[in-house]
Amino acid sequence: MSIASEWDVAQLRRLARRLGYVLIWPDDSPIRLVDQVRNLDVDIVLAPAPNHLDALELDAVMHVTGIETACPRMSFNRWMQSDAGT
Repeated sequence: MSIASEWDVAQLRRLARRLGYVLIWPDDSPIRLVDQVRNLDVDIVLAPAPNHLDALELDAVMHVTGIETACPRMSFNRWMQSDAGT
C-alpha cells in the first residue's frame, strides 16, 4: 500500500530502467508476495521503500531473491544457503 502510488510507480519504473529490469506488477491477490515471486521466477523485487514490506515478508522474499528499493536507494541481497552440516 502506498499513499503516493503514482510517485511510487514512477520511481520503480525509473529504477527498473536504470538496473535493466522489465517490471512485472504483482496481482492484487491474496497470494503472498513470496509465492508470487517464486511462481514468476523473478530476478529481483523492486519496492518503493523498505517499509513497503513488513519484516516477515522481507525475510521470506530474501530467501528467494534480492530486493532493491528506490527511496532510499538500497539493495538487500538474497540470503545465502548455508552448507553447514553437509
